[in-house]
Amino acid sequence: MKLNPYLTFTGQCETAFKFYEKVLGGKIDAMMTAEGTPMEQHVAPDWRKKIMHARLTVGGTVLMGSDAPPDRAEPMKGITVTLNIDEPAEADRVFQALSEKGSVGMPIQETFWAHRFGMVTDQFGTPWMINCEKHA
Repeated sequence: MKLNPYLTFTGQCETAFKFYEKVLGGKIDAMMTAEGTPMEQHVAPDWRKKIMHARLTVGGTVLMGSDAPPDRAEPMKGITVTLNIDEPAEADRVFQALSEKGSVGMPIQETFWAHRFGMVTDQFGTPWMINCEKHA
């Protein structure tokens, strides 16, 4: 069994996943729109180029997402995507990138359990926790 987060966006899924690919050093394995598929006729013409399904692989983990039509879109709430990063400098770099045009909930800093820990909601509305644990 694998557990994979699935994020829902309000029209910015493609931009978000290209940003995550760059920041997280992953690879987009899938980026599918309704255009040209059997779903095309069931989607509003102005929504056919939006993302129906995206998949990004980062290491051995998969992050998936799509765009929700305006009548079904809801802000992300009750979930945070956590990145466990081994090196403090890399944790700082990722936190800084995700913070651009976003909002910082807790600045990245040393805590009693981590060399670096911080919380941020990025420009696309995805909440993140960056954690670089101290190892005994």
